[in-house]
Amino acid sequence: MRTNRSIPDATIIPVLGYADVHEAAEWLCRAFGFRPRLRIGDHRIQLTFGAGAMVVSDAGPENSDQPPRQSVMVRVDDANAHHAVALAAGARIVRELTDWPYGERQYSAMDIGGHRWVFTQTIADADPASWGGELVEG
Repeated sequence: MRTNRSIPDATIIPVLGYADVHEAAEWLCRAFGFRPRLRIGDHRIQLTFGAGAMVVSDAGPENSDQPPRQSVMVRVDDANAHHAVALAAGARIVRELTDWPYGERQYSAMDIGGHRWVFTQTIADADPASWGGELVEG
């Protein structure tokens, strides 16, 4: 698997939504021993723990009846092939394959339980500063 400074090296990356991204990241670091890796504006912070990683994400619109946004990100070697298999198996694609400036090709799908999955393939080693990220851990 290719490396990319804009994404943790972990294969499976949970993305958890919080009302206050900075407060949540600080608390997770203080209480559970996570370390900040990358800050992305005011809406996302990547955290690491040993060889693992997670993303603290903006929970979405306030005063919403919807639960906080949650997803699982999975790094794959070939997003096109993975997308084709998921589609053939009946996965509901909610975001089509897209190449992002942070060096990832991704698509999103819902599983049969209504859980959101993001499958991502590294296509370039993108310097986080080139798209507005701030690398904290080098």
